[in-house]
Amino acid sequence: MRSILRVIRRIGVTMSTLRILGTALVLAFGSQPIQSARAAESAVVTPLMLKELADIPGKEMLMITVDYPPGAADPIHRHDAHAFIYVLQGSIVMQVRGGEEVTLGPGQTFYEGPNDVHTVGRNASTTEPAKFIVILLKKKGADVVLPAQ
Repeated sequence: MRSILRVIRRIGVTMSTLRILGTALVLAFGSQPIQSARAAESAVVTPLMLKELADIPGKEMLMITVDYPPGAADPIHRHDAHAFIYVLQGSIVMQVRGGEEVTLGPGQTFYEGPNDVHTVGRNASTTEPAKFIVILLKKKGADVVLPAQ
């Protein structure tokens, strides 16, 4: 556990940011019906990089990977950021309020704007895992995940 905290500190992700992201994921999985023993597993969010953008004052980029176990889903939420998603493995289903639900596979992308409410985010499979990269361009120090209705 200490080694994980050292990595998080090294890349500059604040504990409050991770706590909010973790809480959102716990809420997502705690409210979903259990489809199998593996569906009860939580998503694994791995921070890869946090970088201040010197040529854009007050902005930073956060890159994470998200590993969805089979059947995993997110609660409705939003990001006060531009979020760029790239699917590495498996299939995921994404939708923002007012947009169409889309199923994405490896190599496909999705975008969420700072005013979008992310209404659907889930693994398309109840038997296979999925993994994707998220790049967030956001205000420096801003929370990554915000609750939404």
